[in-house]
Amino acid sequence: RLLDFTCTRSSYVFSNETFTMVLESTKVIDGRDHLLGRLASVVAKELLAGQNIVIVRCDQVCISGTPVRNRVKYAQFRNKRMNTNPRKGPFHFKAPAKMVWRTIRGMVAHKSARGTEALARLSTFEGIPAPFDKQKRVVVPAALRVVRLKPGRAYTVLG
Repeated sequence: RLLDFTCTRSSYVFSNETFTMVLESTKVIDGRDHLLGRLASVVAKELLAGQNIVIVRCDQVCISGTPVRNRVKYAQFRNKRMNTNPRKGPFHFKAPAKMVWRTIRGMVAHKSARGTEALARLSTFEGIPAPFDKQKRVVVPAALRVVRLKPGRAYTVLG
């Protein structure tokens, strides 16, 4: 169940492999054991090309590095706020699905009309909710932890 990215619009090159996209109605991506940034970059590119994407099991997405290091980095990120009125943002999400969504938002020009439409085509969930549990789920080989991370390296699971 590997995801082949094939499309006439654009193509990706990851470590001498080329992936191209095919627009389907909705792609359901299983986020389990994917590296966050690599998954987000591929998904952002697909969203901008017009693909509807649902990412399930965001609570099992990985980030490279030890849990202590990633916890400290996120604590520093959570400390960044608006000085005069923190209620105006930036907002720091705790839910893994919202963390994945925000990472993808950072890779899309979300303040333009095209980027807003692209983000509207994205849905992220913890676990596998009812309509998607019976649909075929795919993976992104270029973002899998077992493919991209050296064996023995530390990694952190979001959930």
